[in-house]
Amino acid sequence: MPIYVQHQVLGRIPDVFNAESIWQAPGLALFSRRPLLRDLLERSPREHRGRAATRCFSHVTLMLPQEEVDDDYHLTRGARARELAQTLAALHQKDFGDLLGNDQVRYDVLGKEELAPGEVEVRFGHAVYLPAPDEKALFNVCVSRDGAVWKPVCPIYPNQRLALIGGDDGMASYVASGWPFGADGAVLLLNDGPDAQPVVHMRPKDAFDCGFDANAGCYVIKSRRGGVDAQGAPARMMLKITRCSSAPASSARMATHTPGGRDTGGMGIPLAPQRAGVAPSAAPAVWQVRPRDSAGTDDATAVPQAASRAPATRGGETDATYVPLARQRVSLVALALPRLSRYRDTGASVLEIPFSRTLAIQSDPDAAGHAISFAVNAADELSVRTEAGEQRVTAPASFTPVDARAIRVLPAPRQMTERYCALLALPLPVAAPAGGARQSFGRRSAALAALRLLDSPRFLRCGGSGVHGGLTGDVNGGVDGCINGGVDAGHANKPASADRIGLSREAFSYEASPEGFRIARLAPTQALYHLDDQLRFVASVAEASVETPYLLPPGHHLVAGHYVLRFDV
Repeated sequence: MPIYVQHQVLGRIPDVFNAESIWQAPGLALFSRRPLLRDLLERSPREHRGRAATRCFSHVTLMLPQEEVDDDYHLTRGARARELAQTLAALHQKDFGDLLGNDQVRYDVLGKEELAPGEVEVRFGHAVYLPAPDEKALFNVCVSRDGAVWKPVCPIYPNQRLALIGGDDGMASYVASGWPFGADGAVLLLNDGPDAQPVVHMRPKDAFDCGFDANAGCYVIKSRRGGVDAQGAPARMMLKITRCSSAPASSARMATHTPGGRDTGGMGIPLAPQRAGVAPSAAPAVWQVRPRDSAGTDDATAVPQAASRAPATRGGETDATYVPLARQRVSLVALALPRLSRYRDTGASVLEIPFSRTLAIQSDPDAAGHAISFAVNAADELSVRTEAGEQRVTAPASFTPVDARAIRVLPAPRQMTERYCALLALPLPVAAPAGGARQSFGRRSAALAALRLLDSPRFLRCGGSGVHGGLTGDVNGGVDGCINGGVDAGHANKPASADRIGLSREAFSYEASPEGFRIARLAPTQALYHLDDQLRFVASVAEASVETPYLLPPGHHLVAGHYVLRFDV
């Protein structure tokens, strides 16, 4: 592999701010002197023909002991560091002027804790770039171990050709926080200017798998050498490249050679495709009219047909092989995260929803082994927490804590933002049979009790002490959002379930019909919202009774309390 970063630590420097002692040793004792900066630049040219150098590196980074840099800043406001950079640039221009061409000589002086007194670390090479004073970044690069907490790595500038990202700051030009692949691997970014997306290569190439995840909008890097993380999962790193808002506009819309050939939409990363139930898109194919073939027969495998139109059975076959049974089911597809500020009088301070490594909701938030957890605090701030730390979340967002599937946070429809701050789409929807007769849904209803995943005090923290409990009243999702109905019989001394915020004892009833589901609101203050098959707002269910029910079409959603329920036939 080529050496992209030349790296050397110079020792025994009497004064680390003396440019001459770093640049070249005094005297002509060529065989006894230590190699200093001038010698290193001469021995490692940027371009050469045979043994003769034809071009020299012009950007150099100096690392001095951190204590020396701090003292200079305290005493002289960094004047000695600036003078060191200017003097070395002048010496560089004087000795290598014929090998620089039109390149500008640039030096940067930084501090480093690991250096001992009298040591100076120098770095230059193909992947070392120092921006001009007025040069604005073109791209920003950040990394994550779990797809939830992203940490910045470096900017990429318009005139910067290469950047090497790794875990060893001697080998790489930039260090990625939490780099899991050791000192032998690195990510090489190639920048071809504002009209092209940076190209991502791994070094060494045969040691890593690197692919672009269009749903997450980032590159996923895995080692082929079988490394594992602390949880025993294969070691991986996620890398995201985003175009800066201040970047110069490109002359043409960005359509780059990203994996899959997707149009990047001018945002620096390929745009993720829209998915059913997440973003507005065309109606799913299952609800479209199926075209007939030339023989005039229907596609019997795509849409269930009535018995009068079913194909005739042949010898040895039965109707049970071909005719699907009509089944009604209700699925929990998302959680509506409430604004806890509406329930401040109850003492509710944090609602936390943890997911296991299988991306199922973990019933005990205090148990070990969480892949990721989402929380809403009393200030209605949404955050995500993983082993890498905690970070604020703004919807829409997508997280991939494991390779299997992603968790998406969607913005709440505008008509629901007074009550909800976001919708948390479940990667593993939970389904239950709807039943044929009229059933009711609520905290006291047995029907669909398996879908009320938050019916536990473990998800809700109340009061400043962080202990669970404190809610004894029925805090429903009604119009006024206040405590209503007093104390449940037999539950006055029990810890509060998270369902007591937003969901009544009997919220609504439902009954399947040929046209869809007939919805009746049972609690007068229970808030119900109708969302279509793409989770777009349709209506607020205000007037609905058993006599005059609200008709919910098949495949549409009903929001009650924390639960976004899809009704299917």
